[in-house]
Amino acid sequence: MDQQRNKINILRKTAARLANSEHYAWGHMGSCNCGHLAQEITQLSKAEIHAFAMQRYGDWSTQVREYCVDSGLPIDWIIEQLLKEGFSTRELHELEWLENDQVLKYLEGGKRWLARNKREDVVAYMDAWANMLEGEMLLENLQEAVNPVLYS
Repeated sequence: MDQQRNKINILRKTAARLANSEHYAWGHMGSCNCGHLAQEITQLSKAEIHAFAMQRYGDWSTQVREYCVDSGLPIDWIIEQLLKEGFSTRELHELEWLENDQVLKYLEGGKRWLARNKREDVVAYMDAWANMLEGEMLLENLQEAVNPVLYS
């Protein structure tokens, strides 16, 4: 539960920072969707993240697919930090492309298509993801509270 709460906080902080940031570029490994999340978690600069990512080919989807904890590559260290905070490689891929159907259902105004390279859509996706996780936590807490009453 603590990791889930932490994940929610990271998503909210990243969304807020991204909403107010001058720097967003989907084609830049340190300034894109996952790049902003990596900045929040690692406290590395966009330039550092981009430089580390350029030591191996591919966008974030490729990087997380090729992730190897023992590679010694700095991008794999960055990915490892994201994984330690509870994000999965699948979730990172979905964040880069804004394509998790469950998250999209939590968008303000309902499910819709989002542009992966539009800052406002990335912020909306991160907020929806945090809302979804909060809803899951509330449901879990409710079930834990109700089960003893039902089964006693």
